[in-house]
Amino acid sequence: MDEVVKIVNDIKAGNIKPIYFLMGEEPYYIDKLSEYIEKNILSEEEKGFNQTVLYGRDVSIEDIVSTAKRYPMMADRQVVIVKEAQDLSRTIDKIESYVENPMPSTVLVFCYKYKTLDKRKKVTKLLAKNGIVYESKKLYENQVGDWIKRVLAGKKYTIEPKASAMLVEFLGTDLSKINNELEKLQIILPVGSVISAKDIEENIGFSKDYNVFELRKAIGERNQLKAYKIAENFAQNPKDNPLVMTTGLIFGFFIQLLKYHGLKDKNPKNVASVLGVNPFFLKDYDVAVKNYPMRKVSQIVASLRETDVKSKGVGANSLSQADLLREMLYKIFN
Repeated sequence: MDEVVKIVNDIKAGNIKPIYFLMGEEPYYIDKLSEYIEKNILSEEEKGFNQTVLYGRDVSIEDIVSTAKRYPMMADRQVVIVKEAQDLSRTIDKIESYVENPMPSTVLVFCYKYKTLDKRKKVTKLLAKNGIVYESKKLYENQVGDWIKRVLAGKKYTIEPKASAMLVEFLGTDLSKINNELEKLQIILPVGSVISAKDIEENIGFSKDYNVFELRKAIGERNQLKAYKIAENFAQNPKDNPLVMTTGLIFGFFIQLLKYHGLKDKNPKNVASVLGVNPFFLKDYDVAVKNYPMRKVSQIVASLRETDVKSKGVGANSLSQADLLREMLYKIFN
């Protein structure tokens, strides 16, 4: 995030590079930086003739170079943004000759999502020398809570630890999805509000009683009645609760329990760090570790692999989602 702030501040100060190559597994900051450039480098009057948005699937490197070599009209610069540039991954090296001598009056932006360039390659070294190469890395799950706090602090909001943990639990590490939900809450709640778990439940569409978080908790507590009840609800609402996602999250939970069993240092801070979980949820893991010995956890992990394969349609053509969920829980509890 510090690197993003520096890039934005440099642009504000007029230190604008001829090329910005934005790449990496996390699309959120790639989108934010390209949006900032799109909105702020040219005035509204200049954009009509001097701002071009291209898409990787529709153009070639030759098309991009040809556009980038044009002179601006009645302006000091033109801006060329190549979205979904990862679609050009097979031919991206062809940009080398342009990068060696870029047009000083063009700001060329590549949005190269979900991939990175090989840093040993000549093209990458040239991009870093004559422009900016920014890699947007995925955050680990235990880093997302702090990111949520920082984003909200910038908008003059705060959030309860449980509410933050719930967002991460339900949405994972997809910053774009989390930010979209936070923006919804900012429309509803006045500036200065403390976002609570109740706000999350009521406004983001998570069922208070029927969600993967509650299913995982019920399994950890060996609360069979509650677990089967949630599973039945999932089976009746398969679009909202895809089986592949459910089995994946439960599988991840038991992998974490396996790691927990193997830890010598069970200090809460170390456990949270190794498992990659919000410390708020550690009590759930403490309960589950007591309820599931290491040997049982190993058996469950093996059975969940089978369920995951079946949930993808392999060897389970006659089994419904409800049947697979019941089978999964039966193997966990027995």
